[in-house]
Amino acid sequence: MRTDHQIAFLLRELAATDPERRAAAVKGLGKAGGAAYVRVFTDAADDPAPSVRAAAALALGRLGIPNAGSEVLPPLMDDEDPAVRRRASVAATRLGIRGQAVTRAFARLLSDPDHHLRINALEGLAALGEPGDATALAGLLGDPDSAVWGRARALVYRCKDDAAVRTEVIRTARQGKGAARARALDWLPERCTEQLLDSLLTGLGDPSPEVRIAVARRLFDLARPQTQDELAAALRTERDPEVAAPLLRGLGRLGDERVTGPAVRWLRDPEAGASAARALGGADTGTAAAHLRTALTDETFPARTRAAAARAVGAGARWDAVWLLLSVLDDPDDEIRAGVIQGLEALVENGLRLWERHPVAWALVEQLEAGGEHTWRTRNALDGLTQALPAVRRLADEAPSAEVRAAALSLLAGDDESDEHTRHDVLRFLRGLDDPYEAVRYEAVLGLERRVTATGSLPPGSEEAHSRLTALTADASPRLRQAATRVLEALGTGPRA
Repeated sequence: MRTDHQIAFLLRELAATDPERRAAAVKGLGKAGGAAYVRVFTDAADDPAPSVRAAAALALGRLGIPNAGSEVLPPLMDDEDPAVRRRASVAATRLGIRGQAVTRAFARLLSDPDHHLRINALEGLAALGEPGDATALAGLLGDPDSAVWGRARALVYRCKDDAAVRTEVIRTARQGKGAARARALDWLPERCTEQLLDSLLTGLGDPSPEVRIAVARRLFDLARPQTQDELAAALRTERDPEVAAPLLRGLGRLGDERVTGPAVRWLRDPEAGASAARALGGADTGTAAAHLRTALTDETFPARTRAAAARAVGAGARWDAVWLLLSVLDDPDDEIRAGVIQGLEALVENGLRLWERHPVAWALVEQLEAGGEHTWRTRNALDGLTQALPAVRRLADEAPSAEVRAAALSLLAGDDESDEHTRHDVLRFLRGLDDPYEAVRYEAVLGLERRVTATGSLPPGSEEAHSRLTALTADASPRLRQAATRVLEALGTGPRA
């Protein structure tokens, strides 16, 4: 608390010729607080010095009395000095001042050259639940500052039922410029696409790449031959890789063979090459397959493109897919190896030919045994490949890596009573309950859960498992606690039994 002597000094300082001394006095009195100084602050709001007017706005905001600033803060929000406008806008929001005057002041600040003030305006209007100026608000969707356009988008959403806002956002989506138009298109719900159709078709030629991408995204949602023709034509003439990439992906998903020529042209591009490879996979023609083979095996192509080509080759499942993928499985590039493993996973899912199963199993088991960042991706590729199970069981028993042991355990079913290996797999799960690594214990419990779900019981001689499972219900790992509890409940010995 300030003493009476200090306050008296500050009051005298209000008459000082130096504006900085007057500003300091106003700030000092503002910290003291109290309605007794309201008149001091409102008078200071008319001071010729911007620093004093800013101090007055700051002091009024600190008072916490809305009526105290309702008259002077809106005019200060139009002050010629940006620091004054900033202080006044923050104070108005802090005090929760309402009314047309402050709403109009915030609306004008939506167009302020100072991005801090545009942010203040958006936060103030959000607090009021008002859009302010619908045209200016929609225009801020294109603001270069994410802190501005993100708040503008949030306010647009909040005011989505306001007719003026809705009209202005639709107008921006049709006729706006650059990022504002692109974000308006992204924001509008899918049901608006029909009424925007004419502007969307012309938007494929918009000078802004952002707009062309947003337009294409909407047009791909329309299953119409006309729009597909327009998209194919746009791809033929597109020169920006950032725009070509989504066009390639979209037409590739549709299986449009017209994508082949442009996709070949973009294959070597670092930005669009991966999308081009994916599109060639969707086209599924002999020409597309030949180019995918080249992209996969030619080391001069970007790694992302080669990885995407590997996935496309696997999804296409042509006669030579297995041998192509196995030939590059040991590529030193992690991204390429990941793509190859995913390509092999697609082949396993679609069904390998009899003579392909063992080579794929051996190669993937070798990858699994090596561990590293592709452990679980390799595990997913091995799922369902029974030819790999003998080696997988060995890894579950002997692998030095806990992640590899866990991945191997996850591939063992343990629920097929007709399989002679089932009993041994269940024993592996039981041993895994005591593993020092959480991942192994977790997969062991999941294995037992598969067994209990299928048969209703654990095998004879596994009575100790109940006490170990009970202990795991208090494990530090939440997922392990939950899994152990589920198994006990399925056995009829859980807490809800």
